[in-house]
Amino acid sequence: MTAVTDVAAQWEATCEVLGGLVSKDAYQRWFRASRLVAVEDSKAVVAVPNDIHQVWIETNYMPELATAVAETMEGVRGVKLVVEDKLPEILEPVSDLDRAVPARSVNVASAAGEVPFEKRLKTSGLNPQFTLDNFVVGANSQFAHAACEAVGKRKGPGYNPLFIHGGSGLGKTHLMQAIGQAYLRSSPTSRVVYLTCEKFTNEFIDAVRKGDLERFRKRYRHAELMLIDDIQFIGGKERSQEEFFHTFNSLLDGRCQVVLTSDRPASEIKSLEPRLVSRFECGLTVEIQPPVFETRLAILQKKRDEWKVKVEEGIIRFLAERIRSNVRRLEGALMRVATFASLAGERVTEDRVEHLLRDLLREETGKQVTVDSIQRAVADHYDVRLADMTSRRRPASIAFPRQIAMYLSRTLTKQSLMEIGEAFGGRDHGTVIHAVKRITAQMELDPSTRDSIGVIEASLRR
Repeated sequence: MTAVTDVAAQWEATCEVLGGLVSKDAYQRWFRASRLVAVEDSKAVVAVPNDIHQVWIETNYMPELATAVAETMEGVRGVKLVVEDKLPEILEPVSDLDRAVPARSVNVASAAGEVPFEKRLKTSGLNPQFTLDNFVVGANSQFAHAACEAVGKRKGPGYNPLFIHGGSGLGKTHLMQAIGQAYLRSSPTSRVVYLTCEKFTNEFIDAVRKGDLERFRKRYRHAELMLIDDIQFIGGKERSQEEFFHTFNSLLDGRCQVVLTSDRPASEIKSLEPRLVSRFECGLTVEIQPPVFETRLAILQKKRDEWKVKVEEGIIRFLAERIRSNVRRLEGALMRVATFASLAGERVTEDRVEHLLRDLLREETGKQVTVDSIQRAVADHYDVRLADMTSRRRPASIAFPRQIAMYLSRTLTKQSLMEIGEAFGGRDHGTVIHAVKRITAQMELDPSTRDSIGVIEASLRR
């Protein structure tokens, strides 16, 4: 840690760290108008606008402020808050400050240890329910769980980055956040940051708009463990990829552990720069697959016990047999059945479950149609490359099949116009609307187009 002698520079450095320990709103509301008055007698004197700020910070954010001060001011052992209009009274040796202004002093060295574990989790963006111990391990997730356990216990130095991929609702976020919890338990002062790719992108855009890129960069480049969820959404966002590339390199150079999750392997993320693909693949890549029957059964039994709900074993087995796609859907089905049993006060039969879960069971029995599967089917039917679905090439032989794929994505999936546009190379929603209108009109005028689309739909549902 390097000492900073200039008071303004000291406070700026402290605010950079503090911005990563409290929410953006909390920082803007309670700390933006504060300033460092002096560092005397091993205490940092921080001025705040009024009594409300003083009381609120002392009650809610003193440990975070003390931690930020400890990271940026060498030899400082305490923090004292004073109100701006009382500064003339107390600008005297710090040894007299206690008499001038009643204030709460915090020992910096012990501040981090005094922060409740739950608050440290919240500051890092972690869900306390996601731990390694309560993750049900099966053949589908055994390797992924072992890798996460090694990283969480700092026994996997070569697993950097750790890239976890698998379908939606299979437990990627659970395992990722469990790594964060393990880090914080073993080292309470570790700087752990969890965020979604969407949040990273939005904050980057906001920083560009406000001309505050330097602050954005410093916020994330001081982390010891960086957890980024759903990294596939960075595909197609060129400026965000550029910024993430440099952030990623900075983190690895600083020996920060990075963990990423995605719904597909890095090489299959659309419009992802090759240099990012290679970075994502330079560590350890693990996959989580849909759980087998025994694992699904164990998950349901564990959740039943955790939630303390009464659902017969026969119904639990019925759910495990019929719902196979992902864990999130399994848990949702159990909650729906348990809630009905509790409210109706009657025994739940399989027939009743069939009725309660008819929408889920219908989706489970039918083949899932996704934008990816539509793109593949259309590319096969019209004999074009799959990459042409997302490319910027516009000859009619490519543009027309691409528009058909957009039309089918809009009619056969629940994806929004924005999401469909993103899946087709980062196009905007207006392009998708135009494609849908054009193909709809073409189907009315041209029977061959209508027949082709019928054939593609049939292949998707088989």
